[in-house]
Amino acid sequence: MAPVLLASDLHLAPERPAVVARFRRFLAAEARTASALYLLGDLFEYWIGDDDAADPFHASVLADLGDLAARGVAVGFLPGNRDFLLGGAVAARAGMQVLTEPARLVLAGVPTLLMHGDALCTDDRSYQRYRAVVRSRIVQRLFLALPRPARRALAHGLRRTSDAHTQRKRQAIMDVNLAAVEATFRSHGYPRLIHGHTHRPARHEHLVDGRRCERWVLPDWYESGGFLRCDERGCSAVGLD
Repeated sequence: MAPVLLASDLHLAPERPAVVARFRRFLAAEARTASALYLLGDLFEYWIGDDDAADPFHASVLADLGDLAARGVAVGFLPGNRDFLLGGAVAARAGMQVLTEPARLVLAGVPTLLMHGDALCTDDRSYQRYRAVVRSRIVQRLFLALPRPARRALAHGLRRTSDAHTQRKRQAIMDVNLAAVEATFRSHGYPRLIHGHTHRPARHEHLVDGRRCERWVLPDWYESGGFLRCDERGCSAVGLD
């Protein structure tokens, strides 16, 4: 049986040609051997609305994913904190299915939850307040009503502000809250959770109400990159050069 592959936090942008090249090599090699590829958010560095699909860079990435889907590989996309405005119509043109968090599926017989991961970082209260605001429908409507250049400038400004705040925060605050993780396991009854966002790749074990659960954290692709490979033998982390 062909494996299922999962990746997150690629942050693709024209300013990162090495990352883009790595992603295209991945699509041309490992991804073609899979039955499905799940991208768990932050595929793009930013997405300012579905008219951004007309941007030549974004269009080329979406076309590459469309080629993979045309080869019979199911492609699922779960929006992240950078690209949550990417809509279903654009995704469909790229052969992707937009997933709702937490996405529920069975990987090689194991019920599994998929998340981007930012919702689990509840200790970062300022980020959670920001997240609630920018994901409200009225704020999104107001943002999308702006001209595209204004949206792009605003996105760049928010990114700079966020980076400055991140440098001042304690690392522990930006990691997941264990109580939030356990609550997620408990409320859904699933023994496996896979997410990204924190850029701290690892496999964790949790004991929730006497039941052993596993949590996989996917790596970002800034320096090298990697993905999770799941098949009948279980899941394993695979690094990329």
